[in-house]
Amino acid sequence: MEERTDLDPNAELFGLYDKVSEEEAENRQLYEKNPGRVAALGDLWYDTMIAEIDGMDIPEEAKRRMIFSMTANGVLDMISDSAPSDVGLEATFSFDMFLGVSLTNKRFKVDLFKEHRNALIGVKRDDFPDDSTYEMALEEFEESWWEIPQPLLEKRTPNDAIRETLSKYGLTE
Repeated sequence: MEERTDLDPNAELFGLYDKVSEEEAENRQLYEKNPGRVAALGDLWYDTMIAEIDGMDIPEEAKRRMIFSMTANGVLDMISDSAPSDVGLEATFSFDMFLGVSLTNKRFKVDLFKEHRNALIGVKRDDFPDDSTYEMALEEFEESWWEIPQPLLEKRTPNDAIRETLSKYGLTE
Protein backbone atom coordinates (compact mmCIF):
# COMPACT_ATOMS: atom_id res chain seq x y z
CA MET A 1 0.00 0.00 0.00
CA GLU A 2 1.39 3.40 -0.94
CA GLU A 3 2.18 5.69 1.94
CA ARG A 4 0.27 8.93 1.76
CA THR A 5 2.04 11.93 3.20
CA ASP A 6 -0.94 14.28 2.95
CA LEU A 7 -2.95 12.41 5.59
CA ASP A 8 -2.93 12.35 9.37
CA PRO A 9 -0.11 9.93 10.37
CA ASN A 10 -2.20 8.66 13.30
CA ALA A 11 -5.36 8.00 11.31
CA GLU A 12 -4.53 4.33 10.76
CA LEU A 13 -4.53 3.84 14.52
CA PHE A 14 -8.21 4.69 14.51
CA GLY A 15 -9.11 2.74 11.38
CA LEU A 16 -9.73 5.84 9.28
CA TYR A 17 -7.96 4.50 6.21
CA ASP A 18 -8.99 1.41 4.36
CA LYS A 19 -6.48 -1.38 4.54
CA VAL A 20 -6.12 -3.54 1.48
CA SER A 21 -5.36 -7.22 1.34
CA GLU A 22 -1.93 -8.42 0.32
CA GLU A 23 -3.48 -9.71 -2.90
CA GLU A 24 -5.00 -6.30 -3.69
CA ALA A 25 -1.72 -4.52 -2.91
CA GLU A 26 0.10 -6.96 -5.21
CA ASN A 27 -2.46 -6.40 -7.99
CA ARG A 28 -2.08 -2.64 -7.66
CA GLN A 29 1.72 -2.88 -7.90
CA LEU A 30 1.75 -5.38 -10.76
CA TYR A 31 -1.09 -4.12 -12.95
CA GLU A 32 -3.00 -1.05 -11.80
CA LYS A 33 0.09 1.16 -11.95
CA ASN A 34 0.73 0.25 -15.59
CA PRO A 35 -1.13 3.28 -17.05
CA GLY A 36 1.15 5.52 -14.96
CA ARG A 37 4.18 3.55 -16.08
CA VAL A 38 3.14 3.92 -19.72
CA ALA A 39 2.80 7.69 -19.25
CA ALA A 40 6.22 7.88 -17.57
CA LEU A 41 7.87 5.86 -20.35
CA GLY A 42 6.21 8.13 -22.90
CA ASP A 43 7.66 11.19 -21.17
CA LEU A 44 11.03 9.47 -21.03
CA TRP A 45 11.30 8.21 -24.62
CA TYR A 46 8.54 9.26 -26.98
CA ASP A 47 9.79 12.61 -28.31
CA THR A 48 13.37 11.42 -28.82
CA MET A 49 12.28 8.15 -30.39
CA ILE A 50 9.84 9.78 -32.80
CA ALA A 51 12.36 12.44 -33.80
CA GLU A 52 14.94 9.77 -34.53
CA ILE A 53 12.54 7.61 -36.52
CA ASP A 54 11.02 10.52 -38.43
CA GLY A 55 14.52 11.36 -39.61
CA MET A 56 14.94 7.94 -41.21
CA ASP A 57 14.22 7.41 -44.87
CA ILE A 58 12.38 4.12 -44.50
CA PRO A 59 8.83 2.98 -45.31
CA GLU A 60 6.07 3.76 -42.77
CA GLU A 61 5.59 0.08 -41.87
CA ALA A 62 9.30 -0.19 -41.06
CA LYS A 63 9.00 2.93 -38.88
CA ARG A 64 6.09 1.41 -36.93
CA ARG A 65 8.04 -1.83 -36.41
CA MET A 66 11.09 0.18 -35.33
CA ILE A 67 8.98 2.11 -32.76
CA PHE A 68 7.66 -1.16 -31.36
CA SER A 69 11.12 -2.77 -31.27
CA MET A 70 12.75 0.23 -29.63
CA THR A 71 10.01 0.49 -27.01
CA ALA A 72 9.91 -3.22 -26.18
CA ASN A 73 13.71 -3.46 -26.04
CA GLY A 74 13.91 -0.38 -23.84
CA VAL A 75 11.34 -1.75 -21.39
CA LEU A 76 13.04 -5.14 -21.24
CA ASP A 77 16.43 -3.49 -20.66
CA MET A 78 14.97 -1.37 -17.85
CA ILE A 79 13.42 -4.40 -16.18
CA SER A 80 16.66 -6.37 -16.46
CA ASP A 81 18.75 -3.46 -15.19
CA SER A 82 16.44 -2.63 -12.30
CA ALA A 83 16.78 -5.94 -10.47
CA PRO A 84 19.69 -7.68 -8.79
CA SER A 85 21.16 -10.26 -11.15
CA ASP A 86 19.60 -13.28 -9.41
CA VAL A 87 16.16 -11.70 -9.50
CA GLY A 88 16.73 -10.49 -13.07
CA LEU A 89 17.75 -13.98 -14.19
CA GLU A 90 14.63 -15.51 -12.64
CA ALA A 91 12.39 -12.77 -14.06
CA THR A 92 13.77 -13.11 -17.59
CA PHE A 93 13.58 -16.91 -17.46
CA SER A 94 9.94 -16.68 -16.31
CA PHE A 95 9.19 -14.07 -18.96
CA ASP A 96 10.68 -16.30 -21.67
CA MET A 97 8.56 -19.24 -20.48
CA PHE A 98 5.43 -17.08 -20.49
CA LEU A 99 6.28 -15.91 -24.01
CA GLY A 100 6.77 -19.54 -25.02
CA VAL A 101 3.39 -20.56 -23.61
CA SER A 102 1.65 -17.57 -25.19
CA LEU A 103 3.20 -18.17 -28.61
CA THR A 104 2.48 -21.90 -28.39
CA ASN A 105 -1.13 -21.12 -27.49
CA LYS A 106 -1.37 -18.84 -30.51
CA ARG A 107 0.24 -21.36 -32.86
CA PHE A 108 -1.98 -24.27 -31.82
CA LYS A 109 -5.08 -22.19 -30.97
CA VAL A 110 -5.14 -23.59 -27.46
CA ASP A 111 -4.89 -22.29 -23.87
CA LEU A 112 -2.30 -24.47 -22.13
CA PHE A 113 -3.03 -23.02 -18.71
CA LYS A 114 -6.74 -23.77 -19.13
CA GLU A 115 -5.98 -27.30 -20.38
CA HIS A 116 -3.63 -27.83 -17.43
CA ARG A 117 -6.26 -26.59 -14.99
CA ASN A 118 -8.91 -28.85 -16.56
CA ALA A 119 -6.61 -31.85 -16.27
CA LEU A 120 -5.97 -31.11 -12.59
CA ILE A 121 -9.70 -30.95 -11.94
CA GLY A 122 -9.81 -34.57 -13.07
CA VAL A 123 -7.67 -35.61 -10.09
CA LYS A 124 -10.37 -36.37 -7.50
CA ARG A 125 -9.84 -36.33 -3.74
CA ASP A 126 -12.08 -39.39 -3.35
CA ASP A 127 -9.52 -41.50 -5.25
CA PHE A 128 -6.97 -41.15 -2.43
CA PRO A 129 -6.92 -42.45 1.13
CA ASP A 130 -6.09 -39.11 2.78
CA ASP A 131 -5.44 -35.42 2.12
CA SER A 132 -1.67 -35.81 2.22
CA THR A 133 -1.63 -38.52 -0.44
CA TYR A 134 -4.07 -36.51 -2.55
CA GLU A 135 -1.94 -33.37 -2.33
CA MET A 136 1.23 -35.28 -3.23
CA ALA A 137 -0.51 -36.89 -6.22
CA LEU A 138 -1.88 -33.54 -7.31
CA GLU A 139 1.57 -31.93 -7.15
CA GLU A 140 3.12 -34.82 -9.07
CA PHE A 141 0.45 -34.68 -11.77
CA GLU A 142 0.70 -30.89 -11.94
CA GLU A 143 4.39 -31.21 -12.84
CA SER A 144 4.15 -34.33 -15.01
CA TRP A 145 1.29 -32.99 -17.16
CA TRP A 146 3.77 -30.78 -19.01
CA GLU A 147 5.56 -33.95 -20.22
CA ILE A 148 2.42 -35.79 -21.44
CA PRO A 149 1.78 -35.67 -25.21
CA GLN A 150 -1.34 -33.64 -25.94
CA PRO A 151 -3.66 -34.14 -28.93
CA LEU A 152 -4.16 -30.36 -29.19
CA LEU A 153 -0.40 -29.99 -29.73
CA GLU A 154 -0.23 -32.57 -32.50
CA LYS A 155 0.93 -35.20 -29.95
CA ARG A 156 3.78 -33.01 -28.65
CA THR A 157 4.24 -32.57 -24.93
CA PRO A 158 3.54 -29.01 -23.76
CA ASN A 159 7.20 -28.62 -22.75
CA ASP A 160 8.40 -29.83 -26.18
CA ALA A 161 6.01 -27.48 -27.98
CA ILE A 162 7.15 -24.56 -25.82
CA ARG A 163 10.85 -25.39 -26.33
CA GLU A 164 10.26 -25.69 -30.07
CA THR A 165 8.60 -22.28 -30.07
CA LEU A 166 11.31 -20.65 -27.97
CA SER A 167 14.09 -22.08 -30.11
CA LYS A 168 12.72 -20.16 -33.09
CA TYR A 169 13.63 -16.97 -31.18
CA GLY A 170 16.89 -18.20 -29.65
CA LEU A 171 15.32 -18.28 -26.19
CA THR A 172 16.07 -21.83 -25.14
CA GLU A 173 18.57 -22.56 -22.40
